[in-house]
Amino acid sequence: MDLQSLLLVVDDDPDLRRLISGFLTEHGYRVETAEDAVQMRRVLDEQRPDLVILDVMMPGEDGLSAARRLTSERGPALIMLSALGTDTDRIIGLEIGADDYLAKPCNPRELLARVRAVLRRRQLAADAASGHLYEFAGWHLDVIRRSLRDPHGTYINLSDGEFSLLRTFVEHPQRVLSRDQLLDCARGRDSEVFDRAIDSQISRLRRKINERGHTELIRTVRNEGYMLLPTVTRL
Repeated sequence: MDLQSLLLVVDDDPDLRRLISGFLTEHGYRVETAEDAVQMRRVLDEQRPDLVILDVMMPGEDGLSAARRLTSERGPALIMLSALGTDTDRIIGLEIGADDYLAKPCNPRELLARVRAVLRRRQLAADAASGHLYEFAGWHLDVIRRSLRDPHGTYINLSDGEFSLLRTFVEHPQRVLSRDQLLDCARGRDSEVFDRAIDSQISRLRRKINERGHTELIRTVRNEGYMLLPTVTRL
């Protein structure tokens, strides 16, 4: 998504609404605001925001309840903000279906980075929705069944982290991807990719695919990142 994405900031604190909306507007986003779940619903009935930034602790219907309705309706992307910053609260928010969760108070620049990352992941998912089978150098990746077959038809077992990385590569072939881009695109809610060094994940992925052939598939581009070399066809 480009910087013309529409964001909706929902928070009962008017000062915080102005701070967040002003900062995001300065960085090129269109921003609507709402003070509670009722106003949020009115905005959603009239417009289609790409992402909602939703406070948990609000009068009336709380943010968790509003988030459940949003995710059950397959609504826009969702980032939750809360003064309740414990691991349990974060887990609950993510289990409800939020794309991300930040403890308040948060640095506006961190929020901006999270917004950009969530929108990128949403766009990648939308781009991939039109096809789920990929072929490259004789290999076949099925993103629905989460399976990889080598050129001889043998299925290769991949960890969740390795699969997420390979999917990111095939969706962006012959393009140098930095480590930060790989993390943003591949990790989602995958704790393995999030918690471990991206280089280690790529090293394991390379071993699994290189032992099946002698062709270099993933190249290291010094000081820049990694690139999947072969042409990719979406089947």
